[in-house]
Amino acid sequence: MKQYLELCQRIVDQGVWVENERTGKRCLTVINADLEYDVGDNCFPLITTRKSYWKAAIAELLGYLRGYDSAEQFRAIGCNTWNANANDNPAWLASPHRKGQDDMGRVYGVQGRAWRRHDGTPLDQLAKIVADLERGIDDRGEILTFYNPGEFELGCLRPCMHTHTFSLLGDTLHLTSYQRSCDVPLGLNFNQVQVFTLLALMAQITGHKPGRAYHKIVNAHIYEDQLTLMRDVQLKRQPYASPRLLINPEITSLADLETWVTLDDFQVEGYQHHEPIAYPFSV
Repeated sequence: MKQYLELCQRIVDQGVWVENERTGKRCLTVINADLEYDVGDNCFPLITTRKSYWKAAIAELLGYLRGYDSAEQFRAIGCNTWNANANDNPAWLASPHRKGQDDMGRVYGVQGRAWRRHDGTPLDQLAKIVADLERGIDDRGEILTFYNPGEFELGCLRPCMHTHTFSLLGDTLHLTSYQRSCDVPLGLNFNQVQVFTLLALMAQITGHKPGRAYHKIVNAHIYEDQLTLMRDVQLKRQPYASPRLLINPEITSLADLETWVTLDDFQVEGYQHHEPIAYPFSV
């Protein structure tokens, strides 16, 4: 919570106003933020100065790991975050590449599970990483990336948190996640939950101890219509202690994550929080 609140205060105090062309809104913006989560000690980075709905974040992560390309698929596992980008984004609605209602195109998990080689055949980045880590291999290139500039026009949204690098030191697995853009009031806690959970899951299914997750953000911003709520409400509240994330120990393989795992396999213990804050969302 301390590093989260420090970043929020830094944006309020030092941020520069930037016009965002996609949303048509102004953002108070800073460049470069580094956050760190102790996954080994299970200090789950769930925001306590407002109620945070962690289940949708984990559901979205599961959809990415499965390579989902439809908002309908995400809704079926408890995540509604792709409805607007799939169905209300004017540029995507006008795209000849959109296949119809709920289609997201080749975004996020599609790239992670079916990146296109030069000959058109799919490359499963995630399966390669899992296979290496299961054998105790770290080739310094255990990188899962969703960022494919050659196919941006084939999807409804460029990835924000776009690349995850796994590093194995002895029997401890670490993660470094890179994010190009972050809506701090709404998106950051969502992303924090996903970074933490991704490392916890990957360590569990590959037979390693989870270490630390490093979360690097390039453009961190607060939209103009969110600023008053952040400055005058959330930053005035005192944080509580971090909760713990409990993951079903029967999840032991990538196949488990692809098939039977649901939100019922995740529980949060000891989550004390303030009242929710209804921050505006920008499509």
